[in-house]
Amino acid sequence: MAKMDFLGEELDALKEKKLYRPLRVLEGEQKSRVVINGKSVITLSSNNYLGLTTHPKLRGAAKEAIDKYGVGSGSVRTIAGTMAIHEELEDKLAGFKHTEAALVLQSGFTANMGVIGSITDEGDMIISDELNHASIIDGIRLSKASRKVYPHKDMAGLKKALEESKGARRILIITDGVFSMDGDIAPLPAIVELAEKYGAITMVDDAHSSGVLGRNGRGSVDHFSLHGRVDIQVGTLSKALGALGGYVAGSRNLRDLLIHKARPFLFSTSHPPSVAATCIAALDVLQEEPQLVERLWDNARYFKEGLKKLGFNTGASETPITPVIAGSGALAMRLSDRLFAEGVFAQGIGYPTVPENKSRVRTIVTASHTKDELDFCLNAFEKVGKELGII
Repeated sequence: MAKMDFLGEELDALKEKKLYRPLRVLEGEQKSRVVINGKSVITLSSNNYLGLTTHPKLRGAAKEAIDKYGVGSGSVRTIAGTMAIHEELEDKLAGFKHTEAALVLQSGFTANMGVIGSITDEGDMIISDELNHASIIDGIRLSKASRKVYPHKDMAGLKKALEESKGARRILIITDGVFSMDGDIAPLPAIVELAEKYGAITMVDDAHSSGVLGRNGRGSVDHFSLHGRVDIQVGTLSKALGALGGYVAGSRNLRDLLIHKARPFLFSTSHPPSVAATCIAALDVLQEEPQLVERLWDNARYFKEGLKKLGFNTGASETPITPVIAGSGALAMRLSDRLFAEGVFAQGIGYPTVPENKSRVRTIVTASHTKDELDFCLNAFEKVGKELGII
């Protein structure tokens, strides 16, 4: 057997389980209605929560920055790649998040990996929710700290883990603010209370909370009025903010340490100036146009209620992320394919991203969707759901 034959065998295994999914190709702008593989469909699979990917203020900021600064920074931040516009963005982010400082990294994924590896080492304990994002899981794997995983949102489980970790040099509790597959919200006040009782550091990943929860989309800390009580906030600039990148918000000392220790920051070229300018414009829009967040939630409630009335299982969702749980991976993929044929793009999610018996089509409603578009999607779900015996 040739040494690389295992690749084909693994792909064949995915195909046999009906989990092999070729990439869908988007032809044109990321809006509520898109063209994918030549077919016009309404998308329910974009993280473009507020429709900012095509907002005129963001477009204009990007174009202006290209004309002023060029298309790239040419270096990592610690050598010659820190431009004034990068620091302008970080100052604006810190003000928006009500923290002393902020630091921007290449993605939300690298932000989590950079933070965890920089602030933990041998003798430390990391305690993580079992449904935390893959970037948190990988960040923990790269740390030399010990780790414990508590059952999802189980505060008794978290307390037990804290009790068992009393001998650790320092304890870090990490949770998603909004969990990306189920759309439920972390019980952050209870987590903070336990952290304060046991002297633990708290870190929340606001990837799906930034631009969604809190005043003007400030995130889960603002949503629960916990400013000053959560030590580290990680988020993304790639979802509701419509552009690219990740950020860490916290103390000035945290920022300074990450500049010296966070490997993704140290060894990756900084963002093109047009990206930084776009993110600055996005933060301005969040504060100038709060109706976008209001429209997002109005649409999310409307669609979620419609799915429930039809009899679909939407799990524990509390946010615009609404899973439609089908059961087996093969059935979820069949549901996704049939919806696409009916003009709705809603990607199927199966194992190992979610448990096999909880495979689903994961939907995200945005502020850009019209009620007519949402009704069209609900009609498609009703037709296909009945056809496949899901409802």
